[in-house]
Amino acid sequence: MSNKETSQIDRLIGIPAGIASGVTKLIVGHPLDTVKVRMQTEGGHGRFKGPMDCLMTTIRKEGFRALYRGATPPLIGWTIMDSVTLTTLTNMRILIQSRNPDRPLRTIDQCAAGLVAGLTVSFVATPIELLKAKLQVQYNAKASAEGRLYTGPVDLARKLVHNHGITAIYQGLVPCLMFRSFFWALWGSYDIFSNILKKKGYSDTATAFLAGGMSANVFWTISYPCDVIKNRIMAQPDPGKGSKAWKYDGVASCAKHIYKSEGIKGFYRGFAPCFLRSFPMNGAAILVFETVSSTGKRLFKD
Repeated sequence: MSNKETSQIDRLIGIPAGIASGVTKLIVGHPLDTVKVRMQTEGGHGRFKGPMDCLMTTIRKEGFRALYRGATPPLIGWTIMDSVTLTTLTNMRILIQSRNPDRPLRTIDQCAAGLVAGLTVSFVATPIELLKAKLQVQYNAKASAEGRLYTGPVDLARKLVHNHGITAIYQGLVPCLMFRSFFWALWGSYDIFSNILKKKGYSDTATAFLAGGMSANVFWTISYPCDVIKNRIMAQPDPGKGSKAWKYDGVASCAKHIYKSEGIKGFYRGFAPCFLRSFPMNGAAILVFETVSSTGKRLFKD
């Protein structure tokens, strides 16, 4: 098989690998993501005393299924988002490698590829995460329609567009770009951890899972304040048709409100469940991505 054919396979394999990675994230991580988003948007003076109280109160009052509320957008969205992210990442790696074919990719190269992948996928992620966030903060009792403004993602999207036009589904794009720009840290640290673990003799499977989990912890630790701002903006209530009286009109006003009302701690509200879920969720997702990628390449080359 020629180098050109091999490169084409490498470019395309990110699509099915990304789909598999996205499904893995949903199954493993969505319940704690719901807790995280509820903690972030409720703020320091909300209805929950902490992450565990949020988890138990949600289950007690709304049932276990409430933890998967808003799962439809990411079920579709994470598969698309991960496909876009990982395909872009792979293509950027190939582009960078083509300029120095005899030199292995450096950590700085992985950072650059991660940055471009993060910025690119933000344009896909924003409407998906907007729908997810608004649905996750609907509080209604078990089997009750009370407190439910939207019956699902389609109904939510329809009402937002009706009230504010098509641009309404891109509310939160700027903080999403800010948040996902930190993908440089995710893939840069993944490269560092992978090299360390391989030198210590870990298997490819163990390396992918452990490096994926540890790099996710690094990513969330430094990017989390941007995620809080993003979700506050996305989850804020709709002020009504034609109204511009949003609680937050941008990143600056949201950040100022959080700092004034909650201090620095407000930017890390809900961090515990996020940190706990990031290792197994992203470790499993990257393991699935690496496994599908390597398996696909072997099948095509054989």
